[in-house]
Amino acid sequence: MANQTFQRILISGGGTGGHIFPALSIAAAITRRNPNVKILFVGALGRMEMERVPAAGYQIVGLPVAGFDRKRLWRNIPVLFKLWRSMRQARRIVREFQPQIAIGVGGYASGPTLKAAQRAGVPTLLQEQNSYAGVTNKLLAAKAEAICTAYPGMERFFPAEVITLTGNPVRAALFQVDLTPQQAKQALGFDPNRPLILVVGGSLGARTINTCIAQGLDTLLDGHSQLLWQTGVAGQQIGIDATKGRADVRATAFISDMATAYRAADLVVSRAGAGTISELQLLGKPTILVPSPNVAEDHQRKNALALADNHAASMILDADAHAKLVPEIHRLISDSDARKSLSENILKMALPNADERIVDAAEQIILKHQKSK
Repeated sequence: MANQTFQRILISGGGTGGHIFPALSIAAAITRRNPNVKILFVGALGRMEMERVPAAGYQIVGLPVAGFDRKRLWRNIPVLFKLWRSMRQARRIVREFQPQIAIGVGGYASGPTLKAAQRAGVPTLLQEQNSYAGVTNKLLAAKAEAICTAYPGMERFFPAEVITLTGNPVRAALFQVDLTPQQAKQALGFDPNRPLILVVGGSLGARTINTCIAQGLDTLLDGHSQLLWQTGVAGQQIGIDATKGRADVRATAFISDMATAYRAADLVVSRAGAGTISELQLLGKPTILVPSPNVAEDHQRKNALALADNHAASMILDADAHAKLVPEIHRLISDSDARKSLSENILKMALPNADERIVDAAEQIILKHQKSK
């Protein structure tokens, strides 16, 4: 029987996959409870949510909002005009759609959308993926009725009484793999009996990681291990040039089957985006994190530090990667006990069923408001 609590839900945010995937996961969890629910997304025009959300079967409206240029302040006059237009449009969306609750996942669009909802008396729920809160969520926090976080200790950013530790939603497909690690290696074309290093730098790739791997291949692949290297589009040529004639490495711009890649991997090297970290925690993967220095509030370094402080991952700063990354990969791929310790510790930090926990919090807010009317 459908859960009739959920009728009209507004979800806003995006800009990156790290914001879009949690939003879609939350929408899917709501839809499982009531297949007849009406869900409206609000995103930023020109950003990837304008394609990803309709592809997942949901309606989306785009705002002309854009991010502030913090280094060249004179460029922000058009940004302020776009923000004013976005606020006007967001007020109209809230007035016409009349949502029971507005859920914000971070990103440019969630600011004006949730601010408009709060001014209209619509209850709001925020989902904060990172260990260091984003600017938009910090600005919205004072009037939010619930803030769902992925890390403990977020009282330094948000009112303690509205925080719920839920974790970040992750792709269900990652857990729907019946292969053993050995079978997964074979499926990917690798020797099932040799340890496999998985390097992932995101869809665009990570230049520092790619350069380090290209220069350190002979050290890494000394006859004992093998490498699956996701270069990203920008690093594709680097991978092609570095791996010519080698059977122990496969470089590819994009890995379509991450579930099998994760299952096959004995060690993962990755950036420190919140969504990726949540996946690695739930899968219990021994990991080296190389946080990107090119993100707001340096939040990737803070995400990685939260794991490193708990001996749940190894952290190599981007600036240190050329000197330290390849030796650290070689150390861990050669030490199964060290990998086992990292695996056990990262698994302890996992928070499963985050999408359902977030929807539980949304349901409680809706029910509370229904009773007060």
